[in-house]
Amino acid sequence: MSITLILTSAGMRMKNEILALLPKPAHQMKVAHIITAAKGEPDPSFAVRDVTFMRDLGFTVEDIDLEGKSIEELRPLFVDKDIVYVQGGNTFYLMKYICESGFDQLVQELIQQGKIYVGVSAGTIVAGTDIGTAEPADPNNVGLTDYTGMGLVDLVINPHHDRFGEEEAVQIYEHKTGKQVTRLTDNQMIVVVDGNIRIINHL
Repeated sequence: MSITLILTSAGMRMKNEILALLPKPAHQMKVAHIITAAKGEPDPSFAVRDVTFMRDLGFTVEDIDLEGKSIEELRPLFVDKDIVYVQGGNTFYLMKYICESGFDQLVQELIQQGKIYVGVSAGTIVAGTDIGTAEPADPNNVGLTDYTGMGLVDLVINPHHDRFGEEEAVQIYEHKTGKQVTRLTDNQMIVVVDGNIRIINHL
């Protein structure tokens, strides 16, 4: 069994379901925690909470920021990591620095090496093909004009779908673009195993 992607709305809320899928126990796994999207938020405390959860479970966690780095600078930071955990926050801020740093290219290499991509909210949206579902919840205050995601999975994803106003926003997006959206609540995650896509619910 080869796990490629674990895409969540709410990160470590799904910790038991995530742990059940991993090939090794948490204390044997190292996590690259991509903090970039959280920097685009006025209150990034949710990212700190996720790190606390992970360390309490036994993971070794290193924070990594994509902003201001090149692919050559990033590549060695992932050599000893098992999981690439792309934290939530502002989707447009994250996508800007994914593109500028070359992380969109690097992550393809990392997945080919057998590393597992775990997305949280913005980190889940950018794994899909289009990040337009982030509007209007996330302000595009970095002036991003290309809404193409990394395309790690052939889906357009809307996380936090159980929150007020999300269904109306998604229906507007679908009507405007003609694209079908995969709706994901805070108690669900998308898992890609050996190329097969399934949704797992929080127990």
